[in-house]
Amino acid sequence: MKKYQVQEGEQLELLTVKEDNKRKPAKRVDIVSLRMVKESSLLYKDRNVKSPQDGYKLFKQFLGELDREYFVVMCLDVKNQPTVINVCHIGSLNASIVHPREVMKTAIMSNSASIIVAHNHPSGKPEPSQEDIDVTKRLVEAGKILGIEVLDHLVIGENTFVSLKEKGYM
Repeated sequence: MKKYQVQEGEQLELLTVKEDNKRKPAKRVDIVSLRMVKESSLLYKDRNVKSPQDGYKLFKQFLGELDREYFVVMCLDVKNQPTVINVCHIGSLNASIVHPREVMKTAIMSNSASIIVAHNHPSGKPEPSQEDIDVTKRLVEAGKILGIEVLDHLVIGENTFVSLKEKGYM
């Protein structure tokens, strides 16, 4: 513990770093706090998600009709009760670039046991693309590392959906 004790007159020494007899200014480190801000809420009468159909009903209620791809994360507690829905990314007419860190950020901050992800296809046809399948595999791997199970990835079309879990991609 003696290493961290500062003697009188050494304080100035700590504010600069010596390297090859040159002085560099000390590095400023920001002190931060992270918060999630509730924007709104919606009622879900079924209380917990038991099937892809249940997930679809809740996502459809949240998403409605959209003209662009929205990639959305639903966070669930240990009883599969939805706690948080977050729009992770808004894409273009036919694409949405998603990174696992952005998807898992909300899950971590809301202490989720598991997640279900979904995105819409504005074309109305919910057939998953190869990119959809690849993103799903990356999310499943990231979830394994973090201890947050990815239960399903739903691709939502016009009044219909495809579950990548049911299709065997996860």
